[in-house]
Amino acid sequence: MRLHKEGKTFVCTTGVIFALFLTCACYYGSVCLWAGTIFFFIIFAFMFRFFRIPNRSFLPVRGAVLSPCDGKIVMIREVEETEYFADRRLQVSVFMSINNVHINWMPVNGKVKYFRHHQGKYLVAWHPKSSEKNERTTFVVDVDNRGTAEILFRQIAGYVARRIVTYVGEGELVAQNQQLGFIKFGSRMDLFLPLGTEICVKEGDIVKGTETVLAKL
Repeated sequence: MRLHKEGKTFVCTTGVIFALFLTCACYYGSVCLWAGTIFFFIIFAFMFRFFRIPNRSFLPVRGAVLSPCDGKIVMIREVEETEYFADRRLQVSVFMSINNVHINWMPVNGKVKYFRHHQGKYLVAWHPKSSEKNERTTFVVDVDNRGTAEILFRQIAGYVARRIVTYVGEGELVAQNQQLGFIKFGSRMDLFLPLGTEICVKEGDIVKGTETVLAKL
C-alpha cells in the first residue's frame, strides 16, 4: 500500500511517538506506557490507512462524468446554482466518510475556466447548506473548450475536515482521473451538471473515484 504525499507528516509524527512509547514501555514495563503504545499504534495505523493511495485502473471513459472521489451519494436534485451559472443545474453530492480514500480526481477532460477558494464555516459535510456555507473550493471545467458544456464541482470541508488542498488552477488543461486535490478528514464533493444530463447513480449508492460513472453528457 502506497502513502500519499499529504500524509507523510502525519504518519511520520505518529510513527515516531509510537516508537518512543514502545521503547519506554519495553524498558520500564509500565502499564500506562503499554496503554499509550497501543493507543498510538492505533492512531499510526489509522493515519497510514487514511492517506493510502488505492490501486485503480484510471481508465478514461469518453462522454462520461466519473466520480471525483470515493464515498456515498447523499443528494441528487435540481437546484439554483448562484456562484457561477446563475441558473438551474442538477446537483450530485458525494459524501466522504473518515474511512474513505480522500484523494480527489478530475471527473472529466477539459480546461479550468473558473477557480475560487472560499473561507467559511465547518458544518457537517452532509448538511444541505454546507455547499454554500462551509470552506470550499469551486472549479468550472469547460469540457469541449467551446463553452457549450461546462461542469462545476466543489471540494467542501466538513466538521472534521479543516484543510482543502488543490493541485490545479484557472486556465489549466486537465485530464480525466488526474489528481485535483485532497481533503483531510471527512468531507464532500458536489457536482453541478447541465439539466438533461443522464444521471447513472441514485441516492445511497456507494461510488469509487475514477471508476464509477456518475453521469453521461
